[in-house]
Amino acid sequence: MPEGSTIPGEGGAAGAGGGQPSAPGARTPEEVLFDGHPAVVGGLGSLLLTIVTLGLAAVVLWMRALGKHYRVTTQRIVIESGVFSKRLEQIDLYRVTDYVVERPFGQRLLGTGNIVIQAMDKTTPEVRIGGIRADVVGLYERLRAATEVAKQRSLVRVVDYE
Repeated sequence: MPEGSTIPGEGGAAGAGGGQPSAPGARTPEEVLFDGHPAVVGGLGSLLLTIVTLGLAAVVLWMRALGKHYRVTTQRIVIESGVFSKRLEQIDLYRVTDYVVERPFGQRLLGTGNIVIQAMDKTTPEVRIGGIRADVVGLYERLRAATEVAKQRSLVRVVDYE
């Protein structure tokens, strides 16, 4: 599904569009922010490994990339992992507490990056969306805005005790 599209069947309540806040619990269209696999050659290290092994490492890297699928929407993050046996993890955006954008030098050269997400989820407290070929800073900004909307819609307030 292309970036920025709406998931079919996830229609919203009447009048819940146009950027206006909707009533608590009202369903709004779920827009896809990112949908794809990590890059096969995500960084400088994997590029050098592929060159040194005369391309043999590319097969392993390709299988590893094929085994991960990320779908980031305005309501949730879904990570599907595995090639033969599949595992599906989902985190609703209202549970997200913090983001970290990582763009090491080798990844910046190849146009990839990572987003690390901290969440209030017992089974998945940290999610790493790694090696994606996208504008990770732009994705972070859209994801952060969608998280705030999801928290307002769900009436969630995060209190930080230290």
